[in-house]
Amino acid sequence: MKTTLSLSAAQRVGGILMALAMAPVFAQSATVTLEAREVDLTYPAEAVVEAVHSATVAAQVQGRIVEVRADAGQWVRKGEVLMRIDAREFAENAAAAEAQSIQAKANFERMKNLYAQKFVSSAALDKAEADYKSAQAAAGASGASYSHANVTAPMSGIVAQRLTELGEMATPGKPLITVYEPKGLRVIASIPQYKLADVRKLRKARLEFPEAGLWLDAVRVEILPTADARSHTVTARLYLPDNVAGVFPGMAARAHFVTGSGKKLTVPAKAVLRRGEVTGVYVIDAQNVPRLRQVRLGEMLGNGELEVLAGLATGDKVSLTPVQSGIQLKQQGK
Repeated sequence: MKTTLSLSAAQRVGGILMALAMAPVFAQSATVTLEAREVDLTYPAEAVVEAVHSATVAAQVQGRIVEVRADAGQWVRKGEVLMRIDAREFAENAAAAEAQSIQAKANFERMKNLYAQKFVSSAALDKAEADYKSAQAAAGASGASYSHANVTAPMSGIVAQRLTELGEMATPGKPLITVYEPKGLRVIASIPQYKLADVRKLRKARLEFPEAGLWLDAVRVEILPTADARSHTVTARLYLPDNVAGVFPGMAARAHFVTGSGKKLTVPAKAVLRRGEVTGVYVIDAQNVPRLRQVRLGEMLGNGELEVLAGLATGDKVSLTPVQSGIQLKQQGK
């Protein structure tokens, strides 16, 4: 039995096939399905990174800087010479003091022999001994001053800043160079008094470095026992793990102090698209087509995601590559 199609039926079938062939096909992009989850409730505070061990070396003698061996960013070892100060005057003084010490020692030995032969009194011997000890002390002091002409590293670490130039005059107390140990870093943040009880209860925090896109758990949270009388804030120290790449003193950070937990609907920060005052995400519909939807978001939570206040619901499938989704939508003329 033969089955034939009428002309109109054939045209309808052909139109359907042509429509399917011309329908836009969207490439699969990385997505996430939103759901309310248990997250840490946090209090964010602006912070700054500092070195746990840092030292600024100052000049101990006066003189011109005649040699500079280290600069900012250079690794140095403890005891390594970083700079040299012109110490010719101190060298001459040290030589003169050493000569006086030798002469005083010889005089003391001679007095001891004379005293043994009963030619001098015990008072003369005591004076010779005192002169010898005084000369010894003067020679030691002169030698120490001479050694201060070599400015050495107080610890093994990285030179953070060089504060003087070759040829400048160094005076006692003038800062010359700053060295810090990169292994131990911490973040300094301020906590207002009204949040102090919540933060002290858990003593747990996460650290965010916005420019680097890095999140870390604080190894230890230390809260100082006194408050600032003007700002009524308490300083907190949050210690980082050892040897964190890309983090250095003076870097801006954000401390997220954990104050409790609760269920929140969240969205990953990389899924959010910001255009001026408009904040939105691309939601994938049932036909696998990305649709831009405006949303209202809250603060960044401890898990590194943003709280959803309005615009999204549980079960929504959100694109994790909003720029790519927008380009695809524009190319298909949607």
